[in-house]
Amino acid sequence: MAEIRIIGTAHVSRESITEVRDAIAEFSPDVVAVELDPGRYAALKKQVQEASVSDVLEAKTFTQLLVQWLLAYIQRRIGLDVGVEPGAEMKAAVEEAEARGIRVGLIDRDIRITLRRFWRSLSFIEKLKMFYALVVSITQIEEEEIDIEELKKQDVISTALEEFRKFSPNGARALIDERDAYLAHQIIGLSHQYNRILVVIGAGHQQGVNRYLEDPAALPPVSTLTAEIKPRPWGLIFGGIVTFLFLFLLVAIAFSGVGIEVLFTALLYWVLIHGLLTAVFTLLARGHPLSAATGFAVSWFTALNPLIAAGWFAAIVEAKIRKPSPADYRRIFEAETLSDMIQIPLFRVVLVAALANIGSTLGTIIYFLFIFPILSIDPGLLISEGIGNMVQAVQGLF
Repeated sequence: MAEIRIIGTAHVSRESITEVRDAIAEFSPDVVAVELDPGRYAALKKQVQEASVSDVLEAKTFTQLLVQWLLAYIQRRIGLDVGVEPGAEMKAAVEEAEARGIRVGLIDRDIRITLRRFWRSLSFIEKLKMFYALVVSITQIEEEEIDIEELKKQDVISTALEEFRKFSPNGARALIDERDAYLAHQIIGLSHQYNRILVVIGAGHQQGVNRYLEDPAALPPVSTLTAEIKPRPWGLIFGGIVTFLFLFLLVAIAFSGVGIEVLFTALLYWVLIHGLLTAVFTLLARGHPLSAATGFAVSWFTALNPLIAAGWFAAIVEAKIRKPSPADYRRIFEAETLSDMIQIPLFRVVLVAALANIGSTLGTIIYFLFIFPILSIDPGLLISEGIGNMVQAVQGLF
């Protein structure tokens, strides 16, 4: 039976680097299994080919991409504070193993699968909490002193994981529990080929992986950990409801007899509220005035069509103006401050798309909250009279 030794590390810990190198020298493993997937391994070795900018625009996963970049930025900022590059202990493990002629095993799930499953598993409320937590973390990160070695202690890790589960149970399942199981599957696979295995993983996974190694029967099938999660259709449902309510409002106004001026005002405010908020949020993202103007022009229409979004059009214009390049990916992951990131054209394009969409969505909410006070009419009376007149008109046709 294979001898397995697991080292739980902190991804921005200088002590973890030393611990990994010492363990390889002392344990003399046949294979060093690291918490990396082929994509991140290639990035570590500077062998990754940058994706094209058109891929980003065509995928339209702007909000998900923005969250990924901001999470990476937070980790990088912590690393800068303690003078250690994020993932340095994994890099040290790979370098030490290769220098000694020891095989390296890549045992983590593809990061793209993890991020997609993570984002699609989140409820709308969890996504709002995620954005709030990101904003708070970025705001406070420079004010707090973080003891990285303290974070490696199991009781601290357990407490942190439990807090994450309360905050986002679906997110914790995708980022932690599923990866615990996937990592355990890969380690068991290596145990059939090698006698001495050194495993280098984040300390947050150590307890879960050990639990699965002690009871392999509890492991879920690998296929359930890598299958695509269909995105929730809440966006389409919300868009369909918005379209129905707006058209119903217009029809009710038209048949209520309150006058063509009221109908015109309802239409005008739909255009103005959506357009102005989309443009303002585009400018808050430091988008170009032409991008803001584009958002203003299309927002009234995209708000009625659940298959398209105002931010997509604003992002296309922003990309034409800023001309982002594939090299921007590397610059984003090397930026030391949020201000530096915002200056990078590709980050600006994604930020414009995400905030423009938020502005348009906020416009829809504000419109339905305030349109009746703006029109100075009783919604109950408007609807009852409108429906009554519609019924009479239909009966008159027969």
